[in-house]
Amino acid sequence: MSITLEMPQTLKRRPVDGEGSVQVQMDPRLKIDTAKVFAVYGKGGIGKSTTSSNLSAAFSLMGKRVLQIGCDPKHDSTFTLTKKLVPTVIDVLETVDFHSEELRPEDYVYEGFNGVRCVEAGGPPAGTGCGGYVVGQTVKLLKEHHLLEDTDVVIFDVLGDVVCGGFAAPLQHAERALVVTANDFDSIFAMNRIVAAIKAKSKNYEVRLGGVIANRSAGTDEIDRFNAAIGLNRIAHFPDLDEIRRSRLKKSVVFEMEGSPALEAAKAEYMRLAASLWVGTTPIDAMPMKDREIFDFLGFD
Repeated sequence: MSITLEMPQTLKRRPVDGEGSVQVQMDPRLKIDTAKVFAVYGKGGIGKSTTSSNLSAAFSLMGKRVLQIGCDPKHDSTFTLTKKLVPTVIDVLETVDFHSEELRPEDYVYEGFNGVRCVEAGGPPAGTGCGGYVVGQTVKLLKEHHLLEDTDVVIFDVLGDVVCGGFAAPLQHAERALVVTANDFDSIFAMNRIVAAIKAKSKNYEVRLGGVIANRSAGTDEIDRFNAAIGLNRIAHFPDLDEIRRSRLKKSVVFEMEGSPALEAAKAEYMRLAASLWVGTTPIDAMPMKDREIFDFLGFD
């Protein structure tokens, strides 16, 4: 004899993990086809926002019309350009109950150093949303307001080393992905996983690796050894300068700072990097290592 137990009606169904999250498919029509587009990735805290903002400033000093899009809920990508924490696209959309037709460009686009236009995409509530939605809504707004038609360079500054579909969304729009790393185990380990994500996205999108930017490092020996092993190129090197750290405290890009010959060399390196990216970099087809393989590869003097 079998016994069937019925669940009391008073008990509520436990929600499925992720239920209520904003998970969306990327709209293939949302293409940025009027500008050179770069997506900057790297381990959290490695200096992506510093690199992105100074690179934006360098492009602007070349006479290019630049748009920087911060893709981090902390919305701190562009403050060295604007001197303030600007409202995010998600925050602004929320004020109009997500009726985007009620927004004007000045509601979410802010002018910074030397005319660089700055947008902070923001992010969904922690643990309940998808970064892809945020990026998609931001690009949609920019296209609706025709802000991409008079832009030469777009730089996506992407959250940490998160390589989920959502935060990999800028790769749908980018021509080149740049990876920022230091000369240490954790940064290079994270870079390897980012390279794997970029390689996966390149199967469906036009994005390709553009190269590695060494940051906050006196030397580049481990970076160069890893690059040689998987087929990557180092395209710039910025040492760990206290003047660059202080530029963040002063809410300024390096081009607003005066200092040592080393700082002037860093400014020149940013200008050289911007010029080389504008001319165009050779697409890189690197072959990332498996986690265990890179674990054994790194960390031995």
